[in-house]
Amino acid sequence: MNSKKWFSALSLSILAVTGAEAQQFPSYTTDVVTDAIEMPWGMAWLPNGDMLVTDRNGELYRVSDGEVSEPLAGVPEVHVNGQGGLLDIEAHPDYASNGWLYLTFSDPEGNGEGSNTSVMRAKLNGNRLTDQEVIYRAMENSNRGQHYGGRMVFDADGYLYFSIGDRGDHFTNVQNLSRDGGKIYRIMDDGSVPEDNPFVHIPDAIPAVWSYGHRNPQGIAINPETGEVWNSEHGPRGGDEINIARAANNYGWPYVGYGINYNGEPLAEDSHGAGMEQPIWYWNPSIAIAGIEFVDSDHYPELSNNLLVGALAGTRLVLLEVWEDRVIRSTDILTGIGRVREVEQGPDGYIYLAIEGGGIHRLLPAE
Repeated sequence: MNSKKWFSALSLSILAVTGAEAQQFPSYTTDVVTDAIEMPWGMAWLPNGDMLVTDRNGELYRVSDGEVSEPLAGVPEVHVNGQGGLLDIEAHPDYASNGWLYLTFSDPEGNGEGSNTSVMRAKLNGNRLTDQEVIYRAMENSNRGQHYGGRMVFDADGYLYFSIGDRGDHFTNVQNLSRDGGKIYRIMDDGSVPEDNPFVHIPDAIPAVWSYGHRNPQGIAINPETGEVWNSEHGPRGGDEINIARAANNYGWPYVGYGINYNGEPLAEDSHGAGMEQPIWYWNPSIAIAGIEFVDSDHYPELSNNLLVGALAGTRLVLLEVWEDRVIRSTDILTGIGRVREVEQGPDGYIYLAIEGGGIHRLLPAE
């Protein structure tokens, strides 16, 4: 980095710490698109503007002009188990020509009792999913109810990235490249594995793995400026993180982190470790970070290319101001709005929030 660029980065870092000359954002509010969906988890849009919304309890709905359909048929069987259920939904970037939808869910099929995270693709024919095909199934199943991950995003090249949490067994799964859990994955749209994935040629490693050392990635988004994959992940008591998920990187869990165990005892050995990446932002105490989304819309020019973050326990929407590959400041945009599970920018340019017990809301300037 040249001296001028280094000085600019240092200046921004100092501003982030001191709060000097902080940008003033307008006030925001929301309007209710629908409050008829109890536990919304994921959102995707069809070419005609209809929204598809997953309910973690196992239902998939179509929302058209605020009206919610009956549950769609053909949805996979899910193991509703703690944090498990019907999770994310994404439309293929070329949906208009190929009709593929992608869902993640807690899948009771596979080895062992309980469930684990699977990725399915299917097509929508009227009000029924057809042509269902599981393109990734994590192993082994577990009866534990936590940390399914399950968030997905396509990049500009058509690769599908998705997350699977540590399934509550962090010392067994996360640092072991031959076991699912605690990882972000990259696959082709048909489930095949790209030849340039980082662990393709490592004996016994799962070839779909992109990065590892994650706890429970509950948000994933593509930075529109850099094309890189950013993710959010839950810490235990403290240590919620924002990371840039880069190929082959190890993000340290459970040996490195900023939180403690729920019983108050130390958990991670340290906050830093050799060969383990640092988060670019973290919260202590936790806000129970969930979905994230970069803003790229004329409706919110003041938020352009910055990151919106939903919080569950924190019941808020947070703006992280981004400069290249760092976060320089955090600002609460909305507070006390309920448990924000997901944040998505729709094709109309508006930001939509999935709120547990509150349905789907749209972000608007207060004036």
